[in-house]
Amino acid sequence: MNKMKYLIWILSMLIAMVAIACFATEAGREIREYQGKRLDPFDRAYDNSIKGPQRVDIKAYRLHITGLVETPQSLPYQEVLRLPAVKRAITLYCVEGWNEHLLFEGVRLADLLALAKPKRGVRFIIFYAADGYSSSLSYDYAARRDIMLAAKINGRVLDAKRGFPFQVVAESKLGYKWVKWVTRIELSDKPYKGFWEQRGYDNGADVQK
Repeated sequence: MNKMKYLIWILSMLIAMVAIACFATEAGREIREYQGKRLDPFDRAYDNSIKGPQRVDIKAYRLHITGLVETPQSLPYQEVLRLPAVKRAITLYCVEGWNEHLLFEGVRLADLLALAKPKRGVRFIIFYAADGYSSSLSYDYAARRDIMLAAKINGRVLDAKRGFPFQVVAESKLGYKWVKWVTRIELSDKPYKGFWEQRGYDNGADVQK
């Protein structure tokens, strides 16, 4: 093998190694540390949803954006993912007393709502889930925190337990505001009490550290 052929062979091997590494990451190799801080695991044994993990048919799935908007939306999964991606490590605090620090990846809620063109007077955002669960956040809070809909946790695509296809990432709010299996987003000018809020939970749900 002459020198030129050897260099070409070495280069092809390096390209193949990079491709394999990229494929492994996309296939779901879990990230367990981010920016020098350890992440909690993607997999967990418990489930505190109201009806158990939901299996969403992604071929039929549409994310609906309705309510006080100029142009209601019905977006397939891949169309949502074509929006600019964001990545943030955030701690989720549960009202039960536990917490977990995870790396969330997804899209900005602001980019999604911009597609629908919110009307004047919007004050609340209501999130509906595949299992019938719902909760709301104030429009002002969502804008200030620039909240996101997550499609991945720790580099892995959400599964049925984790809320596939999308979960609300409501930083500084207790876990019952982090709606999973999101199917519809409604903009409203009126306060809304979701599943747990109707049962006495605080509608503000601010984390008290």
